[in-house]
Amino acid sequence: MLNLTIRQLRIFDAVARHLSHSRAAKELYLSQPAVSMQIKQLEHCVGLPLFDQVGKKMHLTEAGQEMLHYTRSIAQQLEEMDAMLSEMKGLEYGRLNISAVSTASYFIAQLLAKFIQQYPQIKVSLNVANRDAVIKLLADNSADLAIMGQPPEGTVMQSQPFMQNPLVVIAAPNHPLTKVCNIKPKQLAQEIFLLREQGSGTRGVVERYFASHHLKLPTHMEMDTNEAIKQSVQAGMGIGIISKHCIELELEIKRLQVLDVDHFPILRHWHIVHRKNKRLSTAANAFNQFLLNDAESQASATKLTTIPSKRSRTK
Repeated sequence: MLNLTIRQLRIFDAVARHLSHSRAAKELYLSQPAVSMQIKQLEHCVGLPLFDQVGKKMHLTEAGQEMLHYTRSIAQQLEEMDAMLSEMKGLEYGRLNISAVSTASYFIAQLLAKFIQQYPQIKVSLNVANRDAVIKLLADNSADLAIMGQPPEGTVMQSQPFMQNPLVVIAAPNHPLTKVCNIKPKQLAQEIFLLREQGSGTRGVVERYFASHHLKLPTHMEMDTNEAIKQSVQAGMGIGIISKHCIELELEIKRLQVLDVDHFPILRHWHIVHRKNKRLSTAANAFNQFLLNDAESQASATKLTTIPSKRSRTK
């Protein structure tokens, strides 16, 4: 039987993720020589090289790839054991790793703050990234739960909608279309668009919208963040399609305006996503239920305060 330690496996996992001894050392608060020594000891124990060094780039060997698979499986088992023991203690010493797509960063911090007020002893870690990176964190078992608009397809992940995510068309206040009502898709297709990168959930919605009206994707520029889109739209470079959650401040100070476009807003949902085979900890289950309860409360409050629009009142 291999005489391995959990510490060695954790160091190996960090080096395999970063493909760098120095970055792994920084993550683990260790010196680079200490990391290198542990990897050498692990390779000696296994009897096979786990990494190849080609020039300045490091690569996993075939043995290293197999080792990484089992390392992550062992890590998941250890987390499940930790979760079970935490359940026996209640929610006093829980730990929660959350990942969220960048668009969700406009509201997730407020939700986490409310959650921590209820459960102050739970240690929460939040990682904000693009959709592909969030899915990878879930697949690597680095996140307990993820918040995203478009959950991944397939049977590996389980998702649950919890809050509406309206997508709207935005323009600078001086744009000519701000004075037009019920803008048609053909009119919209003549504009220059500022869009998220391919693979993002919002980009997929935009592509499907124009395709459903038998229109080509308009002339566009790609932006990798919502902030870049908002700043560019304000500067008059074009129009954008974005989650309304991202622009509440800009609407309040009248830096942006929502256009009256046919078939908009497009109502999507935010989803809570996790791996199907992952046994959620008490803390993760508590946060999951907290999101559902909070969304239900917000929806009820919105129904009570909603005033019919001018168009509906004049019918």
